[in-house]
Amino acid sequence: MTDTVPRRSALRLLGGALAVVAAATGAHASTVRAAGARASGARPATAVPTGAAGAGRRAGALLEQLTLDEKISLLHGATDPAPLGQAGYVPGVKRLGIPPLRLADGPAGVRVARHATALPAPVLLAAAFDPALARRYGEVIGREGRALGQDVLLSPMVNLIRTPYAGRNFETFGEDPLLAADLVAAEIRGVQDAGLIATVKHFALNNQEQDRMTVDVRVDERTLHEVELRAFEAAVTAGAGAVMGAYNKVNGVFACENPVLLSEILRERWGFEGWVMTDWSAARSTVASITAGLDMEMPDGRYFGAALAAAVRDGRVPEKLVDASAGRLLGVMERFGLLDGSAPPRPARDPAAGAAVALEVAKAGATLLRNARGTLPLDGSARLAVIGASASHPFVSGGGSAHVVPDRAVSPLDALRARAASVTHALGEDLFGKPLPATLLTPALAAEHRTVAAGRTWTYDGTLTLDAPDEWTFVLHFSGDPARRPSVRLDGTELFPQLPDHGEYFMGGLTTTAPDGLGVRRATRALTPGAHRLAVTAEGGTAGLSFRLRRISGTTRRDDVADAVRIARAADRVVLFAHEDATEGRDRTSLSLPGGQDRLIEAVTAANPRTTVVLNTSSATAMPWLEGTGAVLQMYYPGQEGAAATTAVLYGDCDPGGRLTQTFPADDDHHPVAADTRRYPGENSVVEYSEGVHLGHRWYDARGVRPLFPFGHGMSYTSFAYEGLRARRTAEGAEVVFAVRNTGGRSGIAVPQVYLGPSPELRLEQPVRVLAGYRRLTLGPGERREVSVRIDGRTLSSWDPQRHGWVLGTGRRTVWVGASSGDLALRAEVEITGAPSGG
Repeated sequence: MTDTVPRRSALRLLGGALAVVAAATGAHASTVRAAGARASGARPATAVPTGAAGAGRRAGALLEQLTLDEKISLLHGATDPAPLGQAGYVPGVKRLGIPPLRLADGPAGVRVARHATALPAPVLLAAAFDPALARRYGEVIGREGRALGQDVLLSPMVNLIRTPYAGRNFETFGEDPLLAADLVAAEIRGVQDAGLIATVKHFALNNQEQDRMTVDVRVDERTLHEVELRAFEAAVTAGAGAVMGAYNKVNGVFACENPVLLSEILRERWGFEGWVMTDWSAARSTVASITAGLDMEMPDGRYFGAALAAAVRDGRVPEKLVDASAGRLLGVMERFGLLDGSAPPRPARDPAAGAAVALEVAKAGATLLRNARGTLPLDGSARLAVIGASASHPFVSGGGSAHVVPDRAVSPLDALRARAASVTHALGEDLFGKPLPATLLTPALAAEHRTVAAGRTWTYDGTLTLDAPDEWTFVLHFSGDPARRPSVRLDGTELFPQLPDHGEYFMGGLTTTAPDGLGVRRATRALTPGAHRLAVTAEGGTAGLSFRLRRISGTTRRDDVADAVRIARAADRVVLFAHEDATEGRDRTSLSLPGGQDRLIEAVTAANPRTTVVLNTSSATAMPWLEGTGAVLQMYYPGQEGAAATTAVLYGDCDPGGRLTQTFPADDDHHPVAADTRRYPGENSVVEYSEGVHLGHRWYDARGVRPLFPFGHGMSYTSFAYEGLRARRTAEGAEVVFAVRNTGGRSGIAVPQVYLGPSPELRLEQPVRVLAGYRRLTLGPGERREVSVRIDGRTLSSWDPQRHGWVLGTGRRTVWVGASSGDLALRAEVEITGAPSGG
């Protein structure tokens, strides 16, 4: 697929196409789609705070009074005179009463240098298939953002999960465009109902971290509209105040200076009236960017500061473009009551309310992937062996801009000890290393509790001698600024070099901070027998330095596994916590669990098959050990209440309510971007979205590839039956009605999903089936409930690149209903009538 997005003349045809489709389907192109979304009670975008009557009047009056320099000062970031640890700051104009703006990261809570509710990762929220819950999630962030002195939230993120390796998969909602659209609309309404301005990001196609600053994403027009842009459009319809442009190029043009994205699609087609900011340091130009529709450069003014002023004064940029950008910013500020003092007072933080929602989300998204031999729920009288580093060291969040300073975070081990009759614990997989053996170092090195006073320098120069080859992971713990951490050289090579760009900032959430708060870095080397020179230099700087140097070796790994196997054999049940530490700025390299965790799980399950593996991972994981386990519970990054939620699910206090929002591949060779470097990570800085509209579960259906777990999969502690499916055409689209019955002996959560087949009358390649709707139900034992799910006009339509618009997929279409994309119990047909229309 090589079509590109057409230029302005072709795209203007879209307006007519949308009008015809709307007439045929009776549905606006960007309404929240599924019945599940409607059940949330989401209000229309007009419910967002609008400030004074006649929104825009105050902004216009202020704009007329601003000098050129003052207008430009609103279009780029600056240094905050009273920093709170937030991501960005835009100075106001004091003489006119225009207040400054503070901008905070916040995909899973407000990221400042103060305590905030650490919510579960968005991928765990999405697993609940519950827009109403997404709205409450947004409300918590909105209230806390305002309480913590922030004005703009740099979230939510709706880039889709295209590759299982993407380092930020935990920050987004999944692989499906409809589900992402429902959830982003609901979350934005929650955030903005609380008075915080939401920013949808990253516009567009920022679906990998590798080469994200330079990669050129080549995508055809249809894939762009049907797959990537659906959730962004829903965010605009929900009233998002701001949009963040991505780092990458789209069809040869950087996203932050791309007129097709910023002007033709975002503003002309969707009617977006907010402002567009860059991702941090994503600006590439002055004239091209503001001409394309960019409004604000963050976090500084390299291109939109003095350079923009000069471009206006010498005629390269018309001042009306500056006026338009400043006007858009002021218009949003007026809408939120920030220009006339009508914004409500900042609330006090309510940690208890935030914690309650965090716990609710973690329980609702907990996804039971396997449960064999009655392994779960656990019996309170069972002797329990708890294994894994993330059992004793709570995994709260991923790294980078998603990291939040939580109010508290109890470890799963402590939560299980409070519940089980008896608990033993083994490390299993060491995260933080063991002290260096004194017998291997000449001269002796005391590197476990080393301090260096301010203004002093400490050095060591010696020899590390091994009798046999081994793989060592050197683990450096240090205090203070990572840029001033000790230098450790092995055979003349620095083990812990400073990472380029923002690499040091984008570090993981679990493995890079020791339990006592010291920073941690690791370096793995294959060591040969004999002598190796080890040199350490540590400078105290102005505040002093504490550090320790440790190692993880073949010997320590074998000892840790043996200890885990020993306690597993003696226990009635085993709960083994496995982890994978993802972060912004870095993609994964494999679907396998890092380190020796796969070997650990194999050894433990061989010793005790009544083992439950709890996964604190960011995305899909390969499971070569799956058949040996009793159960597998996917908890992702569960936030500050993760231990309580995990314990509640393990003991059956609540039903595991989550379902997968991404397909889990069987291995690294069988997924949509496997074995094709042009699709990922790209060749010569170009990535081709040649899979087209067959994203995620659609690709598995089209290719007939069996995944490890399908999209929508998740088990309950009870069982359900589906019956009585019927479907009919409606003025708005189609309606599907069926019944769900709880056939088990306890209450449980069902998430029936509706899938729609292709139109026989469209001359377009179409997916085998697409997600068309869903519902989340709680049913008591024996309870039967009839469910109605509406399929909207957008889901019934496809983007026609010849007409440059949406066309209705008419004809007899198949509808399926089931528990997942791979478990479809019911099937019916519905006749879709109406003129296939375009531009």
